[in-house]
Amino acid sequence: MTTELARANKPVAVAPRPKGEPWAITQFIAHFGHASRMTVGAALSMFRRPFEFGATLYQFESLGVKSLSIAAITAVFVGMVMAVQFAFGLQRFGGMEYTGRIVAISFSRELAPTLTAVIVGGRIAAGIAAELGSMNVTEQIDAIRSLGADPLKKLVLPRVLACTIVMPLLCSFALVLGFSGAMMITDLEFGIPAQFFLRTALSSVQLRDIYSGMFKTPFYGAIIAIVGCHFGLITRGGTEGVGTSTTSAVVTTSIAVLVADFFLTKVSFLIWPASF
Repeated sequence: MTTELARANKPVAVAPRPKGEPWAITQFIAHFGHASRMTVGAALSMFRRPFEFGATLYQFESLGVKSLSIAAITAVFVGMVMAVQFAFGLQRFGGMEYTGRIVAISFSRELAPTLTAVIVGGRIAAGIAAELGSMNVTEQIDAIRSLGADPLKKLVLPRVLACTIVMPLLCSFALVLGFSGAMMITDLEFGIPAQFFLRTALSSVQLRDIYSGMFKTPFYGAIIAIVGCHFGLITRGGTEGVGTSTTSAVVTTSIAVLVADFFLTKVSFLIWPASF
């Protein structure tokens, strides 16, 4: 069973453009087909022993702990920029007291989860694609197959699980830091007391706002890991191929997260409808 799954999920080179057929469509179908087979194979391998507990913990550190710094810097400065922009805009209409409300709602629903997924996801996807791509071009993945092990279970599953669990934690961390940066800059630049900013923000944000934002984060994590693993496993052509796969993983991750954001936002409004 393991050998058959490994053979079925063995990466294949993307076919060249056939005559008279659009190149973009065939490329998309080839990539989507391989990523789907890889995801299904990794999900099925979850129920087979042994569980790669040590590898999953290592990926927690590699994908989560080492991404804290970039998530923190991104969140703080995005929060400060958004607060300055809203404060300047509302100042013209005499509504600066609404700055905390707008920043809190926009951060909890959209900015914290999506921006963190785009920025941190680029780093994670690039690292996964480069690591697996290097293993692929040096035939280490073929060596794993020849030993009777399943590369999807040993390499893909730990990364997907770790990224799916880590992303909500990173986004929660970014939400707190981004809001803190916005509260600090409005106090220093516009004279809005931090206590007032915090009180008005907490009075406006409801649990549905936080739920709808955090609801997206596990899906973002799974998308990031799947895209990175996919491009790593189809890498061909030595070091040049590793660079190409890494670039493709970063670009595809950003696009996939933004596309998924639209559909997940629609679903979140169906689950937690807004009340006026």
